[in-house]
Amino acid sequence: MAKDLLRQTRDYFKAQGIPEVDASILLEHLLQCTRGELQLTLLRMSDRALNEIDRELRRLVLRRQNGEPVQYITGTAPFRYLEYQVGPGVLIPRPETESLVSAVLNEITSSRKSVIDLGAGSGCIAISLATERKGLNVTAVENSPEALSWLVKNVRLLAPKVRIIESDVQNACLGETFDIVVANPPYVPAGQSLPAEVRKEPGIALFGGSPDGTAIPTQFIAAASRLLKSGGFLALEHDQTQGAAIADLLSADFRKISLIADLTGRPRFTTARKL
Repeated sequence: MAKDLLRQTRDYFKAQGIPEVDASILLEHLLQCTRGELQLTLLRMSDRALNEIDRELRRLVLRRQNGEPVQYITGTAPFRYLEYQVGPGVLIPRPETESLVSAVLNEITSSRKSVIDLGAGSGCIAISLATERKGLNVTAVENSPEALSWLVKNVRLLAPKVRIIESDVQNACLGETFDIVVANPPYVPAGQSLPAEVRKEPGIALFGGSPDGTAIPTQFIAAASRLLKSGGFLALEHDQTQGAAIADLLSADFRKISLIADLTGRPRFTTARKL
């Protein structure tokens, strides 16, 4: 039964169009073990314990089948080298956003130590920067009360020195300037169809407020222009269709505007330097 439990769940997910790996993730969550320990843990369990795990797994499988993201079910999501607490109300960290962090890390020098993350969400960008490069002064800005609760939890657990500001980007940190601004704003074009599990995430963190999805990124760019020191660095995530529009929005106040591809080759990030 131990082997069948994992295989049957994988087969069921495959038939439902759900990633088979989610079966392993759910079982790892229930058994509190790693993927490498999963099969051995199952083999060592009694029939009675396996039956109980089977009942609990069925409940989780039903939630996943109904479109709930696996990260909301387990309550955690990996990002770079850490695990983040996530749940309803906060955007789930994406692997592609790890490249945005890398772009910022490559810009940090001994004289560039102040970073602000606009629309910080779970805190994955701000916390990654704070934990991977010592001596940074990192500020995380978030306006959504639901997302803010997850940001506070993750900062408390993983990077207590990160400063949290509850504010919209237009009014964040008035009178302050920073060396680096990083942002993953809502940018999905309005009306674009999304997978069922993505639709469970907060629309306010996804949709960019206009047919082309650039209305809210425009607000973030205006905030970055205000917050950056002359010569300061901006790193912005966006949709693969928005590169030219983002470059046009940046052209008035920024130079050295560069479009960067993610690990799959899609143009997903733009970097620029403040005039």
